[in-house]
Amino acid sequence: MNVMVVDDDPWMAELLKQIVMTMRPGVQVNCFSDVRSALAAWQEVSYSLVLADWNLPDDSGIRMLQKIREHDNTTPLVMITGRADRQSVMEIRPLGISAFITKPFDVPHVVKCIEGLLPALDYVPTSAVCREAFSSYLNGLADSDLDLPMLAKVKEKLQLGYSGEALDLRELVGDWQGDPALCAHLITVSNSPAYIGIATQCTSLNDALRRLGARTSVNLALGFALKQRRIEDNFILTVLMQEHVDTAVRLAERVVALAKQCGVESGQLQTAALLHRMGELCVIYQVHKWESEGNKLDEPSLIQAVNDFAAPLAIKMKACWGVPRSLRELIGAVYALPPTQVRRDQVLMRLAAALNNSEPPAVIDRLMRLAGMS
Repeated sequence: MNVMVVDDDPWMAELLKQIVMTMRPGVQVNCFSDVRSALAAWQEVSYSLVLADWNLPDDSGIRMLQKIREHDNTTPLVMITGRADRQSVMEIRPLGISAFITKPFDVPHVVKCIEGLLPALDYVPTSAVCREAFSSYLNGLADSDLDLPMLAKVKEKLQLGYSGEALDLRELVGDWQGDPALCAHLITVSNSPAYIGIATQCTSLNDALRRLGARTSVNLALGFALKQRRIEDNFILTVLMQEHVDTAVRLAERVVALAKQCGVESGQLQTAALLHRMGELCVIYQVHKWESEGNKLDEPSLIQAVNDFAAPLAIKMKACWGVPRSLRELIGAVYALPPTQVRRDQVLMRLAAALNNSEPPAVIDRLMRLAGMS
């Protein structure tokens, strides 16, 4: 079964894709950002459902659906738009639209709208078995494969929203502050061309939430949760993941306390501390993904993979996710200060790491002097 999603907002397209894949595991969802490429694909592939945004960069979504209806009167079509007025609904009524979804949408409403439009799968999807060496697998990762594991408690709360339970951002955000994966995801989205406009880059979760808004933030977080693989059923990976997350959270707490003591804004310091183990977490996520495809990795090989690939994968993620330079510099300061032009916030980050790692008193004393704390 194939489903088409046409939306020039890649994050909303990904959310819709994850909703469909959750409803019908094994379905093939193709996402397009413009009418031209979508119609070209329509000529080549048989689609069981089409979800299209009203406003697209090269033409109207209405015109695209009109072209589809010229040759196909049976495939369900779903229009997604920010317009909810009666005139807009009446304008597309002649096209035989199966559902009309307004933005920003509630995920349970989307599920309800398209549940009856998706045919049942007539087979049970199976995972492909990959037998290549894990190091080769990591070396061959595409940018789109890079990801971090979400904390189970965060994921479980979000997935309640899929089944219709109301989600309140104010109740969720406390947990989100301690989840490196979700913080990184929402900051990346907020700094993407779809949302940043001419504004400055967001460098903290709170910045990202303000830019995205409550409804969009919750929807994006839920889409990310639906995409996540279960790691908590692998004891070794769960323990190792929690160790790295706990280390990141402790550093975030320490550097926030130091920043407050010095009267320095702590938002991006907290974010950088939370993300400083992103390479290690990425390796852990990839181990689980690799093992779920029929492979095995013993514990010594797992530790070796983390040691060998954490740094290069972190560098790759920072680049492809567009992590702001100021955050990258603060993450680097966890391990060493730059040789010249050292900023006070970098010193505070290095000091927090030194205190947490119980480094020699002489090192800590020097850093405290540099931070103006002695």
